[in-house]
Amino acid sequence: MSKFLQRVLLICFTGSLLALAGWSSFQVYRYSSEAAEIKKDYSELNSITHGILSVNIWRDHLTNMVLNRIDEFEFTAEQEDTLVLQVENILTAGIDKGDSLMNLKQKTLKGKLRKFAVRTLVPEEKIRALVPMFAQTIVDEIQKPENKEALKFVIKSKLQEYSDLTHDNSEAAVQRLEALFNKYEVADLKGFNEKTSGELIMLEEQTYFHTYILLGVIMAFLLLWWLLRNQKPLHTPLFIVSVLVSLVVLFSGITAPMIEIDARFQQVNFQLIGEHIVFNDQVIFFQSKSILQVIDILFANGKVDSFLVGILILIFSIVFPVAKLLSTQIYLAGNEKLRKNNILKFFAFKSGKWSMADVYVIAIFMAYIGFQGILDHQLSNVNRDTESLVSISTNKTSLQPGFIIFIGFVLFSLILSTILKKITALHNNKKL
Repeated sequence: MSKFLQRVLLICFTGSLLALAGWSSFQVYRYSSEAAEIKKDYSELNSITHGILSVNIWRDHLTNMVLNRIDEFEFTAEQEDTLVLQVENILTAGIDKGDSLMNLKQKTLKGKLRKFAVRTLVPEEKIRALVPMFAQTIVDEIQKPENKEALKFVIKSKLQEYSDLTHDNSEAAVQRLEALFNKYEVADLKGFNEKTSGELIMLEEQTYFHTYILLGVIMAFLLLWWLLRNQKPLHTPLFIVSVLVSLVVLFSGITAPMIEIDARFQQVNFQLIGEHIVFNDQVIFFQSKSILQVIDILFANGKVDSFLVGILILIFSIVFPVAKLLSTQIYLAGNEKLRKNNILKFFAFKSGKWSMADVYVIAIFMAYIGFQGILDHQLSNVNRDTESLVSISTNKTSLQPGFIIFIGFVLFSLILSTILKKITALHNNKKL
């Protein structure tokens, strides 16, 4: 088989792998972005701010509990005796008030006649003796079903009036929640959680599927390099396509989320006024960012120190790796004069020690270990399991596909640097 035909076949095969890598990289970006948006909305809707710390939620719970207690309310014997005694006191107070009014000195003839008639026809002592019977009769009337329901209605109406006056002050927050429900075409939080749970599982499965395809493409290229290690005419086209694949992998690595920090109460369950109150999946803190998003946040912060850190991450973790890969392309395909350019030689062979890509990977991994340990320790302090309170916290912090892909890029680019040195040495020896 001629060398030309070998090159054509190699370019066609590696080109198809490059196209597959590009397609998978786009799919990773697409699916991870959709998943990140849903998770962000999920963390907002299920936040403890709108759950266990919400005035509206507690208002509804307490109102329902009191209304249920009113429906179930029945006087005990002791409560009935107490109520009868209170009614007696009220009736006695009324009699005392009437008696004091009658004892006032009357100046008119009409007043004197009325006072005489009351004293003669209304025996005060007999009335006082009948007070206990009157009180018991009133209490009996109150306990009749129709009168009890009327009394409950009055109490419920007043309670509901007070409930309507109790609400969160932030109207913007309420509008934000309604906007999110409308976005997903659901009526409430339960509908949102049911709808998005299946979508998230599908999106994450697709993201990891295409992540593994990218890693598979890298492995395919490494296998090709091992198989064609002695085929010098094929080294240049293979290296050029390898660098293009590396750039595609880099794009995917810096746009997909790298680490996801997720701390939440899995369940808070307790009894209050004889009723169970349950809060599920109350998100305490959530954050999921890619490298580009971290840089964007640092730039948008407005502080000089944050801006400088963003510049450093941008230069040493993105610009330098890209410049290095492009320089290797130019160096390998260029002429002798171009290869002697000091800037080109620096980026092609010496910029590796200036790049922070590998350091960034280690930093992300160490941050993951640190967050995992801190959150596990802190959340364990709020776990409770008693008869009246069950509190279960969970730490769902995890490394994301972007981290895996970025590791793949770092290792692949380091291997390509080694390959460039070897094939350059082989070519130079051949010329000699």
